[in-house]
Amino acid sequence: MTWLPVLLLAVLVFGLAVVLLKIPRTLWMLFGSTLLFGLAGYAMQGNPGQAASPAAPSIEAASQTGELMVEARREFYSESQLPSRFVVTADAFTRRGQHEQAANFLRNAVAENPNDGEAWIALGNALVEHADGQLTAAALFAFSRAEQVAPRNPAPTYFLGLSYLRAGEPGRTLALWRELLESAPEDAPWRPALEARLARLQDILGMPASQIPE
Repeated sequence: MTWLPVLLLAVLVFGLAVVLLKIPRTLWMLFGSTLLFGLAGYAMQGNPGQAASPAAPSIEAASQTGELMVEARREFYSESQLPSRFVVTADAFTRRGQHEQAANFLRNAVAENPNDGEAWIALGNALVEHADGQLTAAALFAFSRAEQVAPRNPAPTYFLGLSYLRAGEPGRTLALWRELLESAPEDAPWRPALEARLARLQDILGMPASQIPE
């Protein structure tokens, strides 16, 4: 399986979502990351023609996915809240699809500052990508630590849900995002965006609220 058809399909679906579903501009980056993560997972599980040999993504595709991953994470943090030097370096590896190297730098980041919530989020994402979309125990721990150090930040729950989507479990993604929305303060600045994102994803997947697992 080549990546070109997958990328073309991603562009087509993104365009339809923007035009037909009228996704707000503020959600384009997060929707794009969700779409590419899901399609990347499908592509890597395809049969490249050799038994037990996963298809290797192209450098261009890995770069696009990595860039979206970094930018999506930054959406949850103020521009004045700059990431640590380790996270900045790890992001450079993430943009090249070198997730193992990124995870190594991020381990240094959380070792230096265990209260760095963004570093924990980035580590969880890197571990999921390095495991080809599998939500490993180490990744779950990273997301859990991110929530502990920054309980008011929606990023840990959002990216945990995104990881389930990456692993092909959209029902759990919707359940997590719905739970996050229900517990969000009415005046939370990110609440309207999450509400719209949840509704759009639910519509795309064709899953009414009654089918979302508790």
